[in-house]
Amino acid sequence: MITDLVPSRRTASEPLTWAVPQTQELSDGQQLPHRRFLDRERSWLAFNERVLELAEDPQIPLLERARFLAIFASNLDEFFMVRVAGLKRRIAIGVAQCSASGVHPGEVLKQIWSRSRTLMARHAAAFQHEVRPHLAAEGIELIRWPDASAKEQAHLHTLVREQIFPVLTPLAVDPARPFPYVSGLSLNLAVVVRNPASGQRHFARVKVPQSLSRFLEVSPQRFVPLEDVIGAHLEYLFPGMETLAHDAFRVTRNEDLEVEEDDAENILAALETELMRRPFGPPVRLEVEASIDPSLLDLLVRELDITEAEVFALPGPLDLTGLLGLADQDRPELKYPAFVAGTACDVLSDVTSASQPDILAVMRERDVLLHHPYDSFAASVQAFLEQAAADPHVLAIKQTLYRTSGDSPIVDALIDAADAGKQVLVLVEIKARFDEHANIKLARTLVRAGCHVVYGLIGLKTHCKLSLVIRQEGETLRRYSHIGTGNYHPKSARLYEDLGLLTADPDVGADLSDLFNRLSGYSRQDNYRRLPTSPRGLRDTLDSRIRSEIAHHKAGRPAYVKFKVNSIVDEQLIDALYRASQAGVRVDAWVRGVCAIRPGVPGLSENIRVRSILGRFLEHSRIFAFANGGAPEVWIGSADMMHRNLDRRIEALVRVNAPKHRAQLSELLDLGMSHGTASWHLGPDGSWARHGQDAEGTPLRDIQELLIASRVAYPGLQPPCRSLA
Repeated sequence: MITDLVPSRRTASEPLTWAVPQTQELSDGQQLPHRRFLDRERSWLAFNERVLELAEDPQIPLLERARFLAIFASNLDEFFMVRVAGLKRRIAIGVAQCSASGVHPGEVLKQIWSRSRTLMARHAAAFQHEVRPHLAAEGIELIRWPDASAKEQAHLHTLVREQIFPVLTPLAVDPARPFPYVSGLSLNLAVVVRNPASGQRHFARVKVPQSLSRFLEVSPQRFVPLEDVIGAHLEYLFPGMETLAHDAFRVTRNEDLEVEEDDAENILAALETELMRRPFGPPVRLEVEASIDPSLLDLLVRELDITEAEVFALPGPLDLTGLLGLADQDRPELKYPAFVAGTACDVLSDVTSASQPDILAVMRERDVLLHHPYDSFAASVQAFLEQAAADPHVLAIKQTLYRTSGDSPIVDALIDAADAGKQVLVLVEIKARFDEHANIKLARTLVRAGCHVVYGLIGLKTHCKLSLVIRQEGETLRRYSHIGTGNYHPKSARLYEDLGLLTADPDVGADLSDLFNRLSGYSRQDNYRRLPTSPRGLRDTLDSRIRSEIAHHKAGRPAYVKFKVNSIVDEQLIDALYRASQAGVRVDAWVRGVCAIRPGVPGLSENIRVRSILGRFLEHSRIFAFANGGAPEVWIGSADMMHRNLDRRIEALVRVNAPKHRAQLSELLDLGMSHGTASWHLGPDGSWARHGQDAEGTPLRDIQELLIASRVAYPGLQPPCRSLA
């Protein structure tokens, strides 16, 4: 409920005005209204609603709609595990404060429960009434146990006896056996059985094994939920007992980690200890099938010590994250058309089609701007590191790793470099949320291979995406650098939209050397040439440039602020953007996820526009562009406009110097903000409106499909380096 910024009464022909009864005086004496920030948690739920809208869109291929249903469910799981859990914890210990939006923490929690309940019901309805029936019409059937044929049930009887029953463990509850611990996100059956001899009823819990497929294929492209199959064979687990009821349920727990690094002698050991505690966090959500026996529900609520507000009753099956596996069915006609990334035009522009580009040689000639997944990660970043590892003149490689795959060619290249006697330094961020186990394993693998592995600075996550190669060339050393917006993860590089810059610029190389020395040694280096970093420098860089745009506008010079980020919630930068808008500077914000800006408020933000684009690829790049009085500046990097990125992480931006690259990035920003591009538009009240077609009903252009088409149309030696307009 917005109480301080509310639309005044108006007729249909009157312009929208805003009543702003309260103001806050800022440090520069300027007056800005209270509650000028949208609530972060509600904005996140609005983002996930946009994901759900994709699942509901009949224009999107059917299996991709199933995938979006799974993504929605997975997103919401993490939201409850981290954001809701953190809010509950702060309220419980009495340290929760009103957020910048001005809403009381307790009220935020109530709004989350209410809005989540609505979205989860809508999510279930999209599956039950839209996606599931359309899949059946295409020959892909998700059935329940009673709908299986006699032949299929006979097949499942055999499967249960041979492969499922041996891994099941029934856990009874009685005076000698307490209510069992229910791990977070596990799917379970709550079972009530009766002893025919005594008539006594008993409760038991059966965990649905996560090692087995979520949906079992009982005949070609016919699937049954695993819990249905187990529920139909409970006599195997409770022989001689009469089964009275069995219902599926699922618990979400607080799984956010709190590692006291300052007190830990060994951060790796401290994190491993905390990871062992993760499954035992307090519950924050209970999902049950709507048909659950009331007495079973009462028992679960009591034993899990959870409130009724945190109980979500849904039509089965629960846990639709399992649809990810279903979406991988080999039915290309029900998916997005296949797309194979090409080699970046900066790499290919002067080599023959038969040759393997020498990435280092190309970098000596020019900077290379990469745009993944349209530009191949394997033919650029991966090739850069593989060639460096094999080059006898390369002396050292320094690398940050935040997330990567277990079978990453990047990791193989680093190990090969160490085997070849090169000095290899790897900064592994072992606190990358939900990748901690994988990164600990990765760190130990690299150490065994002879790499120097460090875990960053105490109290700060290392989130920047950096590679540095040092090569002996005659009497001098040359440094080759890669600065990216995304992780060094070959698999996600095919699904995430990201940018990267390959450069042999001496200033960038010197900056990376200084930064890596800071990460691995003792250094208080804060001043860099082309590489502003956080927690010192990056915030000031952005704030000072926004202020400069105000000065340029007042002086009659070209002025604008354009940026593309995943999220913006930092109040200081938002206030700077409000000041720019009030001064007349145009501000364009392309924000995928959380956005705390209120755009379009007269007198405050009428010059600010906010757009969001979701689609086949996850928009992940960060771009910051400024008119700079006619000498445009464009930056790319790893940082979002959030407190954690600017104050509690090591982040880095790099200034893009090549005029051609600046123009391409500026054009990309303009294309994303264009009225002719399909997107969601943010209103001043925090609501998002989808704009997918024009007034005549013609679909607007899909920016991702446009970029794919530009690559497909000009393969080989003629990649689309020209304008996208």
